[in-house]
Amino acid sequence: MPGTTGHTTSSHPHSTTHLLGPGYRPAPAETAHTDLAVRGALPPQLDGTFLRIGPNTRGEHDPAVQHAFAGAGMVHGLRLGGGRAHWYRNRWLRDDALAAELGELPVPGPRNGLDGNVNANLVRHAGRTLAVTDGGAWPLVLDAELRTVARTDFDGTLPAGLCAHPLTDPLTGELHAVAVDPAGDRAVLLTVDTEGLVREALPVPVKGRPWMHAFALTERHTVLFDLPVAHDPAEARAGSPVPYAWQPDRDARVGIVRRDRPGAAPLWLDVPPCYVFHPVNAFEDADGRITVDVIRHERAFDRDRLHPSESAPALWRWTLDPREGAVVERRLDDRVQEFPRIDERRTGLPYRYAFTVELTPGRGAALCGPALLRHDLATGRTDRHAFGGGRQGGEAVFVPRDALAPEGDGWLLTLVYDPAADRSELLVLDTADFTGPPVAAVPLPVRVPHGFHAQWVPSQW
Repeated sequence: MPGTTGHTTSSHPHSTTHLLGPGYRPAPAETAHTDLAVRGALPPQLDGTFLRIGPNTRGEHDPAVQHAFAGAGMVHGLRLGGGRAHWYRNRWLRDDALAAELGELPVPGPRNGLDGNVNANLVRHAGRTLAVTDGGAWPLVLDAELRTVARTDFDGTLPAGLCAHPLTDPLTGELHAVAVDPAGDRAVLLTVDTEGLVREALPVPVKGRPWMHAFALTERHTVLFDLPVAHDPAEARAGSPVPYAWQPDRDARVGIVRRDRPGAAPLWLDVPPCYVFHPVNAFEDADGRITVDVIRHERAFDRDRLHPSESAPALWRWTLDPREGAVVERRLDDRVQEFPRIDERRTGLPYRYAFTVELTPGRGAALCGPALLRHDLATGRTDRHAFGGGRQGGEAVFVPRDALAPEGDGWLLTLVYDPAADRSELLVLDTADFTGPPVAAVPLPVRVPHGFHAQWVPSQW
């Protein structure tokens, strides 16, 4: 269950009163519904399960005293196939404390002393669906009906808990991640083979335990973000479940690590102070320059230690030049936005399209917004799909039309909340008509609280 700190939300410039709205209230129970109605026509190629994860406190959540990233994890799922919506269900993820509270046996698997909430993200690898989080807890394994079946340390090969955003190399099928060593000042770069075992663990010294929520990957490099949000002993002593805070005296830098030279020291390049929860993608050119597109926050967890609400995140591009030891940054779009997704077949490669959630200006810490944006990075054009009617949508996941479809040709799936009806629905947008009406919608008989990240798991589950 989430802890509290002595910080309040009164001193920062961005209002968080919207966090008291019904769209953010935790789901009160686990439910299951079958044979859901469909408006429009679900594409027959969509054969799989749409998943969404986020914190879902058991009982009331008070954003004035409880951390936005705490709370027991909950996963929501919709099974699609054959043009039908077969079921929707939601389940809490069973860490030991929640299992005990529910009167259940703990799930099997190893423990590393940090059996905390797992609520940040979902990844599919080596035939398993894994729930992951920051902070050192081992991943949880979910079955096809969203039950928590085990904790895993990848058969004893995982040295520490994964970051919230592992990445799959589309060329090799291997999973890459940053593991955080909670006992020391280092990060560990992991390569997990296609069988689900860690084949390489490269320690990288860092100072003061930075919050490496995510990283970026190119064909030959890993890009690390060592930024001014880091572990705060005072927050830990105060009982914060997420003891990280902005540290103004800490340098902001980006690290470049060669993937083809095990043991090579990282090259660190300074950047202006900022924080990045979510890089969009990265790639390199023939001259060795690395392009990294990010959603850039001016700061986070400074005056407001409970919510990432102190700036208006926007889409930026960093061009890293290892030979010159320099970084050139440029804002690509000044709209307030977060939760970027791409066609993941282009992870680590030159790419054209980025999809983000447009946020409402002035609403810090928002997990949703009134529209999706599609950025064409080749032409500089941005298209906007507005949900309309006061509805708010979260992160979208992209599904290619088929394995050989051009980049960005397929569907976007996202959950949208309608405050007037106090219900949510799954929207399916065809990127061939991005600004037009959805090709299908699956109204749900329940409200899905605004959460973190979405994933699509094909039917070969």
